[in-house]
Amino acid sequence: MRLTTKGRFAVTAMIDLALRERTGPVTLAAISQRQRISLSYLEQLFGKLRRHKLVESTRGPGGGYSLGRKAADITVADILFSIEEEPAEKQDPHAGADGRCSTEELWASLNRRTVEFLDSVTLQSLVLEQLAKGVKVESEQPAVKRVPASTPAPKRPRVNAPNSVFALGTLAKR
Repeated sequence: MRLTTKGRFAVTAMIDLALRERTGPVTLAAISQRQRISLSYLEQLFGKLRRHKLVESTRGPGGGYSLGRKAADITVADILFSIEEEPAEKQDPHAGADGRCSTEELWASLNRRTVEFLDSVTLQSLVLEQLAKGVKVESEQPAVKRVPASTPAPKRPRVNAPNSVFALGTLAKR
């Protein structure tokens, strides 16, 4: 398993989504603005997350993304594996067969332990950590403030003027 910036962004976006989904679908534009992640990059990531059924999309006005499963049922490993482009590297059974010391088993063991750890961390636990730190969760759609007009705009007087060169020519003939 490779730990990349792409994975970090995917986990960050999923935490943001899980924090705010109670108010309805969350737009990628809002996540992009809050987390300072490119909108087009988020679209790519969420396409992969949707294909792995970690998120669901809702189209139309008021649309956006919501979790595909409960946050307690989604692990960091699930998120990272869903955005991974390459299959897991295959281990060469003949590595180190020529008498040289091979560290393949060391790296394979580290990889297994990393996956085990990431599989033990749920999205719900990360959300609870954020809430414990005091992260403010505002509603997705801020209320629109309507400012009443203090005075109505004055009506402009109607001007009887030609609206084209041709109309101007007919006036000149009169």
